[in-house]
Amino acid sequence: MPREGTGPDFIEALARGLEVITAFRPGHPEMTLADVAAATGLARPTARRVLLTLIELGYVRASDRGYALTPRVLDLGVAYVRSTGLWDVARPHLERLVERTNESCSIAQLDGSDIVYVARVAVPKIVALAVQIGTRFPALPTSLGKVQLAALGPEELERVLAEPTRSGLTARWQPDRPERDAELRQVRARGWALTDEQLAHGIRSVAAPLRDGEGRVIAGVNVNCHAAETSVDRLLEHHLPLLLQTAGEISADFARLAAVPQVTVSTPA
Repeated sequence: MPREGTGPDFIEALARGLEVITAFRPGHPEMTLADVAAATGLARPTARRVLLTLIELGYVRASDRGYALTPRVLDLGVAYVRSTGLWDVARPHLERLVERTNESCSIAQLDGSDIVYVARVAVPKIVALAVQIGTRFPALPTSLGKVQLAALGPEELERVLAEPTRSGLTARWQPDRPERDAELRQVRARGWALTDEQLAHGIRSVAAPLRDGEGRVIAGVNVNCHAAETSVDRLLEHHLPLLLQTAGEISADFARLAAVPQVTVSTPA
């Protein structure tokens, strides 16, 4: 449903535009006007005006079968990744980790009860779920999510997990609260998280937190593998030490980058 703001500065038209963009989800690359209206809760005339505006701006295209997003929408997500500087810092470290493990490695950040992938260096392999920048999964059954959820206080954790997932995926692991809390306590105590086919069949990964200069967890970095190819022992004995080293290096570099004064110098015309 469209989000309703409570403040006098809330721009309802902007909120409606973003709701329409996010209505296009996996499995629904093209939608009719009726589909968009139903997915957003907007009246058809309103949904049509929003779509026509997005077409004029280049974010949506029209076809005989309805409407679809254009690649220009990627600019919105890339702007976030570039603004944080995280990709520039992490890229050489991720590439080195991939070379040493021969497995795909990713960075994701928490968004509500989901994680969203913001950086990735992939190894071509057949996996159960396709992952790319912007992919969203439920946080709790993923190693990337666990290391970030474990860093939250009790009240914030409950608030975050109360939000419904927007991933469109139902995870295999559905723990009750005591099992969930026990898992996160273990992650908090050892400083890393393991997921063994809890998200989906065949997916096994280990993750470590990334921290800023003040020690706050800002993201997670993982090594992901196929359960049929890489055993848990191999993942923990060989890949995990390399991952922990990489997480420390990325965190240190990100902290140094954040500490550098940013000065804008104007040049003569």
